[in-house]
Amino acid sequence: MGRDKSLLPVDGVAMAVRVADALRAAGCRPVVAIGGDAPALSALGLAVVADEHPGEGPLGGVITALHQFPSANGVMVVACDLPLLTAATVSALIDGRGDADVALAQTDRLQPLCAVWSPRAVDRLQTVFDSGERRLQAALDGMETRRVGVDHQELANHNTPGDLPH
Repeated sequence: MGRDKSLLPVDGVAMAVRVADALRAAGCRPVVAIGGDAPALSALGLAVVADEHPGEGPLGGVITALHQFPSANGVMVVACDLPLLTAATVSALIDGRGDADVALAQTDRLQPLCAVWSPRAVDRLQTVFDSGERRLQAALDGMETRRVGVDHQELANHNTPGDLPH
């Protein structure tokens, strides 16, 4: 997009704020942004945590999130570019995890950047990361996963300005 996607407005609200609002509406507390433009995200009222692995992809961001909440029952991790996410989907993922390491949103494919993770998964993720792997999908091997079907429109990727809902 040529700029920080999280700050792009959808119906006048930055995508990161829309995602944070869906998380809060589902009862997630606290809600923090991992990485990104900290001053701009803070100006939007979001708490920001520096990514422990900047520029290393989403696997590093998930690890950072899990390190922030080691004693939580679960940590919901959502990409900033899912502005149509609803509280109902967040709640379904939280309820669907049970004792699994992770519950992942499933459309026509798994969506590991819309998932609720057990903090115990961080050791597996860190081992995979330390091996040089950066694909989040590869880190799922050997983990107990649950798949939660969700509406594909809620998780439509927004990677170009033309992808943004109007």
